Amino acid sequence: MNKLTTTLIGIAILAIVFVALGPLFILNEGEQAVVTRFGEIIRTSKQPGLHFKLPVIDQVTKYPNRIMAWDGDPRRIPTAEQQFIWVDATARWRIIDPARFYAAVTTVQGSYGRLDEVIDSSVRTVISGNRLVEAVRNSNIINEIDRIPAAGIPESEIEEAETTEELQELLDTEVRQPEIRKGRQELSDEMMVLAEKATLDFGVDLLDVVIRQIRYSEDLTESVYNRMISERNRVAQALRSDGEGQRLNILGQLENEKARILSGAYERAETIRGEADAEATRLYAAAYDQDTEFFEFWRAVESYRTTMPRFRKTLTTDMDYFRFLYNAEGQ
Repeated sequence: MNKLTTTLIGIAILAIVFVALGPLFILNEGEQAVVTRFGEIIRTSKQPGLHFKLPVIDQVTKYPNRIMAWDGDPRRIPTAEQQFIWVDATARWRIIDPARFYAAVTTVQGSYGRLDEVIDSSVRTVISGNRLVEAVRNSNIINEIDRIPAAGIPESEIEEAETTEELQELLDTEVRQPEIRKGRQELSDEMMVLAEKATLDFGVDLLDVVIRQIRYSEDLTESVYNRMISERNRVAQALRSDGEGQRLNILGQLENEKARILSGAYERAETIRGEADAEATRLYAAAYDQDTEFFEFWRAVESYRTTMPRFRKTLTTDMDYFRFLYNAEGQ
């Protein structure tokens, strides 16, 4: 074996050893890598394909190059009114600077711990600085919906009814909900802005923070139920009082109408009775003028028919009243 052959064999062996030590690494779609040498970052790679590194000396750390999700645990947080609620938030993020990410947190698992601190802090800051209604609703459209109030009376009938100003104001307050100035979406944006300032420091781009669920704490739930019961009782009592007032008002109107009708009827009856008495008097006078003696006799007989049955005993008939009983001529 000559010197050339030995050299070629040596080169071949070195090549095999070099390849065996792994001078190449592959990046798949959705991956990015940081190449370090003795702990120092040499370069970063984001393009998928085959890449070169020094065997043994260079170390390759791969990270996802896609959008990832962060899911936090529900946190009990006070609102601006010091009402405690459970807030469950979620977020989407991705690594945009692998070199900074490697220097700050090194591993993806370690980044979740940092995200927990940053996002939980921003959620607590925003929620505690705003009213409960701001986190619950996202718009004021609830006040634009036609509805039947808790009392069960359509608004059209309430407007037509003769309700007092106090009751009408109470019913309007019952129907309308508090106006919001921000809403849940704006609060979520504020959380993202606060958290994004910190996440950029370790090479992470925070895409959004979303309030996934809000749940009342047990003490607040009981307080809300008691307040709802109190409000409904207050509305019910106001409606009862207003209804009683209207009932008495209607009864008063009925009594006045009844008295007016009876007064008119009595006046009409007295007028008719007076006209009848006048007509009877005229007829009596006319009849008396035609036969005075017969008229006196007829009146006396009618008087006997009326008064005689009432007499229990008659002591004498010797009086002018009974002159027609024993004298045909009534003398």
